[in-house]
Amino acid sequence: MSLILTPEQAEQIEREGMEAYPNECCGAMLGRDFVVPSGTTRRVLKLKKLTNSFSAEERYHRFSLDARELMQLEKEAGELKLMVLGFYHSHPDAPARPSEYDRQHAWPFYSYAIVSIEKGKAKDLTSWQLDEATEQFKAEQVQTERTGT
Repeated sequence: MSLILTPEQAEQIEREGMEAYPNECCGAMLGRDFVVPSGTTRRVLKLKKLTNSFSAEERYHRFSLDARELMQLEKEAGELKLMVLGFYHSHPDAPARPSEYDRQHAWPFYSYAIVSIEKGKAKDLTSWQLDEATEQFKAEQVQTERTGT
């Protein structure tokens, strides 16, 4: 599985991570899945910044999504004829790989993009998908390319 972002979307995720530093940012990725000969490709068509609703003293290493925002997000995706492909968040001063907490709170199907923010600067952007059978994350290839739409 590949996750395709435009360069501007990748920059937006990095910027939101840097703006939230030293706390975690979070948001959603809306778009479409495409079946290609090599498998499924996810093309992100819209990013939606969300509120980190975790308790203020824990936001430096945790994020939580607000249920009302998620309901509104699903409604907006439907109106745009898009799917919620997944979510993104930042890891302040930590690698761009899922934590055990991330694994325990993830849902299969969704892509989870993580941007590492080191000392306030964006470093790595990765994406992961939870395997339903093994309950472990598998890395997704992240591609940045311009879209014709």
